[in-house]
Amino acid sequence: MTTLSAAARHTAAEPGPWRGVIGHREATVAIDRHRIEERIAQRAMLRRWLDVAGAMLLLIPGVPLMVLAALAVRAEDRGPWLYRQQRVGRNGQPFTLLKLRTMRVDAESDGRARWASLHDERITRVGGWLRRTRIDELPQLFNVVRGEMSLIGPRPERACFVDELVRELPHYALRHLALPGITGYAQVHAGYAASHAETRTKLAYDLHYLAHQSFVLDLAIATRTVVVLLTGRGAR
Repeated sequence: MTTLSAAARHTAAEPGPWRGVIGHREATVAIDRHRIEERIAQRAMLRRWLDVAGAMLLLIPGVPLMVLAALAVRAEDRGPWLYRQQRVGRNGQPFTLLKLRTMRVDAESDGRARWASLHDERITRVGGWLRRTRIDELPQLFNVVRGEMSLIGPRPERACFVDELVRELPHYALRHLALPGITGYAQVHAGYAASHAETRTKLAYDLHYLAHQSFVLDLAIATRTVVVLLTGRGAR
């Protein structure tokens, strides 16, 4: 299991406002860690119920889709269809994220972790389609049922990247106050991040979500997620 540094586990980032770009304008996000924790605690029970109910409902059409996708992955290169990867969850705790495999089996055979890039040659033909439709993310519904993720929240990142990001962006650790999500405010507005600069942009959205989280905002994110699924925007 990947060992996280003290910085990655530390969720009490330096206090103070965060300046970043939200939409096309510079914005300042007021950060109050204790208020964020209070909001999370107030919504925890109902949020958990909605997560489990939503995940179970989505698994009804999701399981047949996963079966068909798994057969397609196996048919293309005979490799495993399920991909397990260690990610950083709430309070900096690692968990095993589940995905349908979209890259070659030897994608990181050199032992070097790297983000997926636009037109990444490691992505298989079937994998490209799964990423565009987001079907590769469906197994994470099981992560939600197990309580490791939420339907909506900041996307979880790999520990090796988190260590770097927390050193460069101390506020990044605040993302770990909440359960990571399958979709989120940053995902639907800023798409996929494949660099530290793009991650900084997404961080502004994540912090805005944490500071203003509500069920109304969650509903808006869910609605926008449907639009993203239909258009394939932000896939990589």
